[in-house]
Amino acid sequence: MSEATAVERPPEPDWSAMTAQELVAYRDAENRFRASSAAQAFTGEPDPGAEIQWQNVTLPGRELPVRVYRPSPGHEGKDTSRTGLPLVLHVHGGGFVGTAVQSDWVNSHLAAQLPALVVSVEHRLLAPDSPLPDAVADGWDVLQHVVEHASEWGIAPQRTAVFGESCGALISALATIRARQTGLRLSAQVLVNPAVDVTGTMLDHDSVTEHARTPTLAVPQLRLFQRLAVPPGTDPRALSPLYADNLDGLPPALVVVPTHDPVADHGRRYAERLQAAGTPTWLTEYPGAGHAFLSIPGLAQQAYPARTEILEFLRASLAT
Repeated sequence: MSEATAVERPPEPDWSAMTAQELVAYRDAENRFRASSAAQAFTGEPDPGAEIQWQNVTLPGRELPVRVYRPSPGHEGKDTSRTGLPLVLHVHGGGFVGTAVQSDWVNSHLAAQLPALVVSVEHRLLAPDSPLPDAVADGWDVLQHVVEHASEWGIAPQRTAVFGESCGALISALATIRARQTGLRLSAQVLVNPAVDVTGTMLDHDSVTEHARTPTLAVPQLRLFQRLAVPPGTDPRALSPLYADNLDGLPPALVVVPTHDPVADHGRRYAERLQAAGTPTWLTEYPGAGHAFLSIPGLAQQAYPARTEILEFLRASLAT
């Protein structure tokens, strides 16, 4: 069987009628495609100045894979063999689908060019038996583990940033809030096309109406995401950074919003709340870009200036 056949992308399912078994089959097939060499035409080729490998992290009650990006020794004449690299904790987008491999392009570039250690969390995906709190716990637990074992990972824990896309931005935002509550000091947060509202108002934003069906995200997918995210008996506000009671004292934030995105207003409103709370916040909009544009540089040229902006923001934030 040829590779092209083996990694054929699955057809789009009926999101509204999807069963648990169909969800598992779809996400497995879709993630095989996203992790394939064939997908690099869309997702971009990794930076040759970074080494990439999978690694298992032992967490309370479970082992979780993470994708680790390190600057290659001596890349472009830089001394990357030293310990004490900055840490960027990354969480991929997708929610009920997705894999860290889909973000190799941006993460390998950050690792090589900052330079930094980038750890991308292969969190539990949303499913009837795995709601959003599981993914949130995975993001937080990996962040805490790497920081607590800084010498083993070769990082300087006082120079740590979180970086998330879509649902991963939601997980990253919640981790940032929890870090403040527990005394873990972070240097920066980068939130790209963040989906930060899973309450009953999730679909009430103007951008959802204006961009209800786009090639990379549509309302039926958002409805499935919302249904899977919040377990029965859980207050959805506790899983929605947009409605967090207290957003002061957080690290500087870069919020990246593509304008042709159903959840564009999620990012805009969250940036407004951060600014109102006194958190230094930069909101950048990319005209014409759609949801998940940073993961598909082969299709969205806006991904290149966005990557540069993220690199420069993190370089400045992690400098000291």
